[in-house]
Amino acid sequence: MSFSSLPGSSSSASHPLEPYGWDADWATEFAPYEAEGLLPGRVVRVDRGQCDVVTADGPLRADTAFVTPHDPLRVVCTGDWVAVEPGGNPRYVRTYLPRRTAFVRSTSSQRSEGQILAANVDHAVIAVSLAVELDLGRIERFLALAWESGAQPVVVLTKADLVPDAVTLSYLVQDVETSAPGVPVVPVSSLGGDGLDVVAALVGGGTSVLLGQSGAGKSTLANALLGEDVMDVQATRDVDGKGRHTTTTRNLLALPGGGVLIDTPGLRGVGLWDAGTGVSQVFSEIAELAERCRFHDCAHEAEPGCAVLAAIDTGELPERRLQSYRKLQRENQRIVAKTDARLRAEIRKDWKRKGAMGKAAMEAKRGAHWRS
Repeated sequence: MSFSSLPGSSSSASHPLEPYGWDADWATEFAPYEAEGLLPGRVVRVDRGQCDVVTADGPLRADTAFVTPHDPLRVVCTGDWVAVEPGGNPRYVRTYLPRRTAFVRSTSSQRSEGQILAANVDHAVIAVSLAVELDLGRIERFLALAWESGAQPVVVLTKADLVPDAVTLSYLVQDVETSAPGVPVVPVSSLGGDGLDVVAALVGGGTSVLLGQSGAGKSTLANALLGEDVMDVQATRDVDGKGRHTTTTRNLLALPGGGVLIDTPGLRGVGLWDAGTGVSQVFSEIAELAERCRFHDCAHEAEPGCAVLAAIDTGELPERRLQSYRKLQRENQRIVAKTDARLRAEIRKDWKRKGAMGKAAMEAKRGAHWRS
């Protein structure tokens, strides 16, 4: 296959890799490797120690044996810009360029490892199916990972045609907007085309990664944005609205209207990985309220003068949001503590401090009881 036949390529582009995100800054980063005679390329798929790379000379298959560190966050992944040998059988990826952004989650293993899902992503498109009841907590979890990666999140509510009542749909959108401050929320019907123009405009520049559970309609959405049936689609189960993994690897595809899309397999588990900044961004209204608390280290539990608890009492802040915030904070703290001895010590110190405060409060209460 010649490069000119690849999706999204254009004869008017000043560099044949521009449709895949190549720019002047990448060219500057690659200059030392170009001097060595290596080829620049972008990884469109990784599979068992090998990867498919799109280059100015066309697509090629390369081995990643030279880039196999013990750190799983430093392996070659979809979206990487790499330096590839110009010839040989097999060809090898020599290195990848420093990543601008990286979407990382924790694995389900007990080894506290992170897994990189995609690199150099500008937008994280979180697909959420309206065929089942909204799980706002899961949406917040995806958003935390997206913000932490450095990408701009977008929530796409798929299968909007299953909610024919406009008022009900508006309430669902409002619920998600409350859980996603600063994030565009777009209801979409991939079959009817409603909302697709909005999503296409949002992801029309840069690189977007498509995320969501199996059955969320990611592959259907990807096909709609690509304008052709590139990704396999399977029907979801009527019982729970879930689907099988129709996408089994991460694939990078150039969009006909500009931009690049990385489709990913359905994610059953979405564990946080050192996402403290992302969690704070998702719950930005809580951070703003906390600035008005009487104590700078207020835990928003029972402290006097807590602006967060006051906002719950007045209905300004849903109690569910605070509970979700606490849950993600605790989870992220546990993950970070597993690899950070200093933080583990701080957590133990905090536990002792809270224990002492609780003991003092109990003794004071008992003293007041005896005095009465």
